[in-house]
Order: sequence, then C-alpha cells, then structure tokens
Amino acid sequence: MNEIYLTKEGHQKLMEELELLKTTRRREISKAIGVAREHGDISENAEYDAAKDAQAHNEMRISELEDKISRARILDYENIAKDEVLIGAKVKLEDLNSGEKLEYILVSEEEADYSLGKVSTTSPVGRGLIGHKENEVVEIEIPAGTLKYKITGISR
Repeated sequence: MNEIYLTKEGHQKLMEELELLKTTRRREISKAIGVAREHGDISENAEYDAAKDAQAHNEMRISELEDKISRARILDYENIAKDEVLIGAKVKLEDLNSGEKLEYILVSEEEADYSLGKVSTTSPVGRGLIGHKENEVVEIEIPAGTLKYKITGISR
C-alpha cells in the first residue's frame, strides 16, 4: 500500500466525490432499482439490470475512493524546497524548439488533468522535470521524440 500525495484541493475533491456517491448517487440508484422492480419479472428486465450495474460501479468507485483517501498524504508546502521542481510545484517553461511558453503544475496521478495544466509526476514530462531548478535546460524523451525545455520559473 503506497502513500498517495495530494494537494489540499485534490483531497477535498476526492472527499466531495465520495460524499456525492455515498448519498445522492446511492439514493438515485436505489430509486431506479425500485422502479424497475415494479415493472414485473426482474429476470428479463433490462432497466433492473442497468440499475444493478450502476449500483455495482458506484460501490466500486466508493471503495476506490475510500482506499485512496485512507492512503493520502496532504502536501505541506512549507517543508518542500521552493527552488526545485517537486510535486506541487507550478513550473513555467519555454519550449526551446518552438518558443512556446508553458505552465504545468506537478501533481499525483490521482489529480492529473492535462486540460487544467496538471501533469502527473509519473508521466514522462513530470519525471523529466522532477529535481531540476530554475534556468536549467531539460531534455525529455517522449514517444514522439525529444522535448527541450528551459525552466523559467518555479512557484508553489
């Protein structure tokens, strides 16, 4: 059982999802099962089968979230170096091939969301940035080739 490092926001998001699944979603599914039962023979009732499948998926997700939350360690930014790229860092980059300016936040796999600029520390880009400092040039091997970035800023 490995620890999972989460930001306060990421931990809160998991807690909110867990609460929603345990309350609102469970009630909705229970109601759907009841309505499907009212339609008669459940052995050939597609609505009943769908509701039971939804119930199984919901309970599985609840179990996953409870496991992650039980292993979660919330990041304490006061004890993390501010001049080095580590989990929780907001990293400003310049792509030396295209000149494009990029900004990523390094997070755990559970919080990763590329559309929000949140990159997992286990992804090729995340692994390639970890441990480097401002003004360093980093070359990162990815399946499509090599990325070449200059780290122009690190913040928390």
